[in-house]
Amino acid sequence: MRTRTAAAAILLAATLTACGTTPAPDKPAATSSAPELSKTETLAQCVDAIAEAISARPADFDPETDSDPKPPECDDIPEDDYLDVYMDGLQQSNEQ
Repeated sequence: MRTRTAAAAILLAATLTACGTTPAPDKPAATSSAPELSKTETLAQCVDAIAEAISARPADFDPETDSDPKPPECDDIPEDDYLDVYMDGLQQSNEQ
């Protein structure tokens, strides 16, 4: 009988101990230290990057057969808006 009583006491103590513990709080998600840019700022950076890329074309660049790579600044620009932004960058490059 003592074994049953001791086992019951240990089981009760373990149950009470387990119920009394609280899980560690989750760490907050890592956040980027860079602030998010507005859509206007993102478009402006893309236009500037395109203008710079166009200005840096090699001398043997042929617009009929060659293409400009998409700058990384333009990765978040939807395809529907990219042509307009590209044309703005082309115009900006021509004005320089």
